[in-house]
Amino acid sequence: MSSLPWRKSSFSTGDAPNCVELAADATGTPHLRESDDPEVVIATTPAALRAFLRAAKAGAFDQPGC
Repeated sequence: MSSLPWRKSSFSTGDAPNCVELAADATGTPHLRESDDPEVVIATTPAALRAFLRAAKAGAFDQPGC
C-alpha cells in the first residue's frame, strides 16, 4: 500500500502526524489511512466514500454517541 499516491487532507497543516490521507489504486478503489498509523489502510467503494463525506459535511458525526 505504500506505493499508492497518498494525499493529505487540505485541512491538515504542517507535518502533524494526525492527518487523514486518501489514495486511489489503478482500479479507482479509494483507500484511507491515518498518517500516525500508515500501515492500517481501509479500502472502500467510491459510493460509500461519497456517502460518508456527505454525512460528515452535514454534521452527522458531530455529536458523541450518534
